[in-house]
This record gives sequence, structure tokens and C-alpha cells, in this order.
Amino acid sequence: MSIRELRNFVNGDYASSTAGEQLDIINPATEKVYARTPISTEADVAGAYTAAAAAFETWGQTTPGERQHALLKFADALESRAEELADAECENTGKPRAGIVGDEVEVMIDQVRFFAGAARLLEGKAAGEYMKDHTSFVRREPIGVVGQVTPWNYPMMMAIWKIAPALAAGNTVVLKPSDSTPVSTLLLAEIASEFLPAGTFNVVAGNRDTGRALVTNRTPQLVSITGSVRAGMEVAGAAALDLKRVHLELGGKAPVIVFNDADIQQAVEGISGAGFYNGGQDCTAATRVLVQEGIHDEFVAALAAYAQDNARTGAPLDEGILFGALSSADQLARVEGVISRLPDHATLALGGHRQGTTGYFHEATIVADLLQTDEAVQNEIFGPVITAQKFTDEAQALTWANDVQYGLASSVWTTNYSVAMRMAKNLDFGCVWINTHIPLVAEMPHGGFKHSGYGKDLSMYGLEDYTRIKHVMSFIG
Repeated sequence: MSIRELRNFVNGDYASSTAGEQLDIINPATEKVYARTPISTEADVAGAYTAAAAAFETWGQTTPGERQHALLKFADALESRAEELADAECENTGKPRAGIVGDEVEVMIDQVRFFAGAARLLEGKAAGEYMKDHTSFVRREPIGVVGQVTPWNYPMMMAIWKIAPALAAGNTVVLKPSDSTPVSTLLLAEIASEFLPAGTFNVVAGNRDTGRALVTNRTPQLVSITGSVRAGMEVAGAAALDLKRVHLELGGKAPVIVFNDADIQQAVEGISGAGFYNGGQDCTAATRVLVQEGIHDEFVAALAAYAQDNARTGAPLDEGILFGALSSADQLARVEGVISRLPDHATLALGGHRQGTTGYFHEATIVADLLQTDEAVQNEIFGPVITAQKFTDEAQALTWANDVQYGLASSVWTTNYSVAMRMAKNLDFGCVWINTHIPLVAEMPHGGFKHSGYGKDLSMYGLEDYTRIKHVMSFIG
């Protein structure tokens, strides 16, 4: 198999890098190198920002209707090339090929179309005389050039989450994909270039040093990252030196609280799917389950039995699988490390091992009898591992749920409306699902609290994050 040589996408076309070094791009399902990408330099990043700044002179002056028109054409092009996008994402991530179009590409298309329309619906305070003889109004403007960094778990979709609101608001973009998953993002840039002015959406590939160059460059007025807490803190610190605005969507450790009165079968099916989908490599994954003592044993046994039959892993073209390979050798080692360090009081209710010898596959795993202070409860595993704890009452469930550094997502499973509403009020997480877990829609915001970051993706709130507000006052005497 020939190894593809990837290039950056800058100023409307593929561009060679000044880098002397390259990164191997590995298919997680086969462990084979199938592409190489440049480790882009400060000069490469600066060149991309120069192109974005020049493009902003045009794109920043377009009307909302013009931006909507371009984004709708982009969405139509994504739809027509859905199979090609799915093939790229499958090879780059090791995900099951059968689900990528429906679970990701079609969702991405919907999100682009949402932001295309949202561009024409920004709202603000009504113009008026808030001071005698003076009329005030508010302008909501694009920020300018923005820098963005995306993760490896959903390379295509996270790129859309970032570029769609940024472009809809009138900004231009320089985006760095994860070092291990640049392929589908470069394809997105190629598709978008047919409908956007050259330089509006640029992609530079590389490693952490490339990311640092993207954040520390003086050109962008906002930097946005979806990634680890460590990476978010580093970005926030670097951006602070230049007083850049920062948008962070970081890790998660979602509590999934199952009360005695919950529909056990509904909860088992929902939690298994939401916990093991994408191999648990999702900041919102339903991987930290708290079960009330009255149904704990029954629930854990039912979850293990259901997952054994319905949460299988395998190669991308295998039938009947829920998730594919983990993203990398490092990620597989991370999951294996957590399991190897489980305390003596923990019980493996299901799985616990790598699957096969080729590819980064790990079987669905359920760990019961854990304590609140255990590593597997407190730290994000980002793998196909669901933990289970037994709680006594609502107060203890709430205390344990909030007792982590993260605050991204959570869910409550109960038939008691009052309990559900109290938990929704008091859970310290940016999203609370009730009797479901993980559905997202373009119209509703997604984002967290605490070490899960700040700022919102999706929805009008996400669009507003890519705008600035200007007050204009006129003396009317």
C-alpha cells in the first residue's frame, strides 16, 4: 500500500509546508501507516494566519444572507460526498464504517444548515433612548481571525462544531486537527474551498508545537480548543499573555444516576449505548454510573448481560459491532493501565482485556464496587469502561455526582418528576439528560463548567461566542 503524503490547506488550496519533519498517520484498526503529514512550523502557521487575515477583509464584510448561501452550498456538497467523508473518517479513526454516515456526516450537515440560518437571526437590545437626547444601539460583529484546535475522537464533527459558527458569524479560521487524525479535516477544507473565498478556512497539520504556534501567534483574537484539561489549561495560559479570548470544551466524567424506580431495561439499553459508543472516547460518555442500593445488583448484572451481547468491538467492516478500535496505542495503554491499577475491592463484572493482537481493540468493560475516591471514578478514562457505584439516597447521589473536577454532562434515570427536577437543578454540569443520555441537537447549547471548560458549542449561544459586541450612541439633541 502506497503511503499518502498530506499537505496543509491554505489560501484555498493544498500547500507545502516548510517543515523538515513528518508524522506517521496510523490506521488504528490495522496499526499500519497509511499517510504522512508535516509537522507544521511557526512559519506555516503564520502564513495561514496571513491568508486568513486577508480573507477577513472580504468575508467579514459579507451579509448574513451571503454567508448563509455559501454555508448551505457547503452543506449540500457534504451531503453529496458523504460516502467519501465516511471512508476517510473510518480509515483515520478505526470506527465502524456502517454508522459513520448516519451518526456523524448527516448530523454535521444538519449543524452546518442550522448555523447557516442562525447567521441571519442574531439578536440584541432594542435601539432606544436610554439617556435623554441620546439614541443607543448595539452592533454584534465578527471577532476577526480565530484559531481552532480539534481532537481525535470526532475529527470531522468537531471541526464542523468549530468552523460552522465561526464562519456564520463572519470570521475566518485557521484550524489545527489532532496530530493523529488530520485526513478528514483536510477533506472538509477542500470541499469548503469551492464556496468560500480563498483563505477563509485554512488547515495546518502538526503536533503540540504546531498547536502552540497557533495559539501564541498575535493574529487571532480568539482561540478555541476541544481537548484534554491539560491542553485547555496550556492554551488558556498562553492566550492570556496576549489577552486573547478563549473557548474551551475539555474533559468530562459524566455521572449517570439510576434511582430505584427507574425502568431498568430502558436504563440498561440507554446507558450501554451511551457508555460504549465510540469506545467510550467521548467527553459526555455514560461511563460513571451511580445506582441506588435497592436495584444495584440487579442493574449491574443486567447491564453486563446486555453489553456482552450488544457492545461488541471489531474491525470497521465487521457486522454487529458497536465500536471499533481505540484511537492509538497510547490510548489503549491508558485504558489497560487504569484496569491494571484497580483496587482489590473492585469487581470486574464484564471484560477487562485487550481484544486480539492487531489493532487497538479493547473489549467493553464494567467495573463494580468502586469507591468515590478511586482513580477509575475520579479520572476520565476515555475508553470502553463503565464504572458502577452503589448509593443510598438522593443526597448521597448528588454529592458523589458533583464530587469530580469535571462539569460537562450528566443524566438522571427515574420515574419521579420531582426527583428529576431537583437533580437537574443541583447537578453541577452543563447538560442534564433525564431518562436518556447523549442526544444532542443543533438548537441546544453544549458546554461545561469547572475543568470541563467554558463557552458553548452548537445553538445560538455557540454562534454568539464568535461575535463581539459594540455599543453605538448618537446625540440626537
